[in-house]
Amino acid sequence: MNLFNKTYKRNSAVFLMVAFVSLLGACSSDFLDRVPQGSYTSGNFPYPNGGGPYDQYINSAYGSLREWNISVFPFMAAVSVRSDDADKGSTPADGPSVLQMDNFTILPSNDLANGLWVGHYNVINNCNIVLNQISTDENKEVASAVKLQAEAEARFLRGYAYFMMVRLFGRVPIIDKVSSGGSANNIQQSEPAAIYALIESDLQFAAANLPFSWDAKFIGRATRGAANGLLAKVYLTQKKWAPAMNTAEIVINSNQYDLSTPYDKIFSESGENSRESVFEIQATANPTNPTIYGVQYANVQGVRGTGSWDLGWGFNVPSTNLEAAYEANDPRKERTILYSGGTSVYGEQVPSGLPNPRYNHKVYSNPSIRAAIGNRFGWWMNVRVLRFADVVLMYAEAANELGKTTEALEKLEMVRARARNGNNGILPQVTTTDQMELRTAIRQERRVELGMEHDRFFDLVRWGIAASTLQAAGKNFNNNRDNLLPIPQTQIDISKGVLTQNPGY
Repeated sequence: MNLFNKTYKRNSAVFLMVAFVSLLGACSSDFLDRVPQGSYTSGNFPYPNGGGPYDQYINSAYGSLREWNISVFPFMAAVSVRSDDADKGSTPADGPSVLQMDNFTILPSNDLANGLWVGHYNVINNCNIVLNQISTDENKEVASAVKLQAEAEARFLRGYAYFMMVRLFGRVPIIDKVSSGGSANNIQQSEPAAIYALIESDLQFAAANLPFSWDAKFIGRATRGAANGLLAKVYLTQKKWAPAMNTAEIVINSNQYDLSTPYDKIFSESGENSRESVFEIQATANPTNPTIYGVQYANVQGVRGTGSWDLGWGFNVPSTNLEAAYEANDPRKERTILYSGGTSVYGEQVPSGLPNPRYNHKVYSNPSIRAAIGNRFGWWMNVRVLRFADVVLMYAEAANELGKTTEALEKLEMVRARARNGNNGILPQVTTTDQMELRTAIRQERRVELGMEHDRFFDLVRWGIAASTLQAAGKNFNNNRDNLLPIPQTQIDISKGVLTQNPGY
């Protein structure tokens, strides 16, 4: 099911770009009057000041990030439900494909695995279209700097897509040229080392050629900080500790980001694209168009109830395992877990007796914005892909692995201090200088700081503790199979055997 795949064509009157808009602030007439930023009109055609001649192609690449297969149902299942942070949720009979993810009974026929494969190759192909347009453009009036910046955007997005693919599937085909329908079915799989080399190359190029920031009308487009932040995570995943620390430090020292946004504000509409944000998938809505420029990420996880409390499908609910992971009185727990019978971040009394006892509080939308738009399902909420706290903790982890204890403790304390929010009676400062103890503390901090986001499963795999952790949480995890998803049988069949299955499936 592909709800958002659109072809954007330029004509002599209007070209409508993907929304790079954010919902900055609570409900107001200004908010309701917002239109998708980057819209082309007769006054700024062929592209807005500060844009470029390749925007119509770049637009499609950004737009594909909002699609069902990239940041909605398959994504939620693969990155969160498979971890010990979350359970399937919804109702027992609902979502059998998600249940396979939750219980690690995933079959090669799983439609969510196939959706992830198809969706990410669609992103990759859209990026390759941008690169092809640049390389074949003979217009000498287009400045080389404009071409470099457009290439950098495309390569950032392609690097992100391949990073997801190698962590999800392991061996995947490398496609660096435009293909019909984004097909990867007639190309043999490459080993992860080759895929990581391409990812590093793409993100290094992006980091060298993207701007530090964009004009407000282009908010949400990839920046130098986003490229370096993602590159740091790529290095960290490969245990390249020194490059990971050094690259994270570039982001930290850029003065583009900080931890000044209170934790309880980060995930609200007013917290979108804040100083905490390194990269977000952008979404927006208004009463006329409540979904067309949005993403269904919050909808599929929203509170499953009735009447005004019918806010979504109720999937991806916080587990009792995550609930027990927080230190006493850690305020991040309340902002992460919304309880049936509890109170929302906006002071609403949540009904008791809902289908699930807990829901993801980080995707909970502002009720005043819901009322103003006339829609309950939160399609306007951005998806946080990379936060500054994540970068700071990556630095801490890499520094500790390199024996740089002082630096690791300093960065760990930055994150805990923000969470503490002036209450010195909670979250005491970590002071251990033992490398193993500090490693455990940093891993614990990543879990509670980034709870119900998109890193826990991948963190467990790269730390080599997925089997012990997930089995202890009651999951049917097989270490010889379940670090990766199966190569979709549909894709193997289409390839006539060119693609081969992952071990254990």
